[in-house]
Amino acid sequence: MKKPNNFQRVRELNYMQKAVLAAALLERMLPNYALFSDATEFGDTKIFRNALNSIWEKLVFPKSKINLELLVDKIEPNVPEIEDFDMFGVYPAIDTGTALLSMLNGMMIEDELEFVNISKISQASVAKLIEYQLGSDNLSANNEAIREHPLMKYEIEVLSELIDYVESMGRISSDTIKGLKAKSIADGQTNIGIEI
Repeated sequence: MKKPNNFQRVRELNYMQKAVLAAALLERMLPNYALFSDATEFGDTKIFRNALNSIWEKLVFPKSKINLELLVDKIEPNVPEIEDFDMFGVYPAIDTGTALLSMLNGMMIEDELEFVNISKISQASVAKLIEYQLGSDNLSANNEAIREHPLMKYEIEVLSELIDYVESMGRISSDTIKGLKAKSIADGQTNIGIEI
């Protein structure tokens, strides 16, 4: 029997499993923003890092007093606009900001679809990079070329492994969260293959 695809598997996770998986994917995306921010002197990576740390804290200690709306207000002005930058790095930076805002919105309104979207945003980031590398005038930049690309295969494999890990975690505690965070960045690279 064919294994269900990753997005189907993510949808079948419970609310907390979806949330911690989304946070783990954000760990893999955040350094893309940091790199863009360093290169362009736009935005403040610390704001993104602090927001993600607060998200982890809220997941481990749901009663902690963290103002998610305030985090949204801080992040929004630090998400770049495509037309302001003539470089590819703006795309993964925007994707990181979008995913972080999805995560916060999902937590505020308890909408787990927002968490599912983060796995899609992460994969779309990889697809954009592959399209960019293949060149927009290259007719082979079709869905199959993207699906078969080593970077995309790797992204799908990492997501599958993280889902396996989340499924096996049992109770969500600071220890299981530490393990998940470590696993998400154990390969030393971001979702688009940048070394961290």
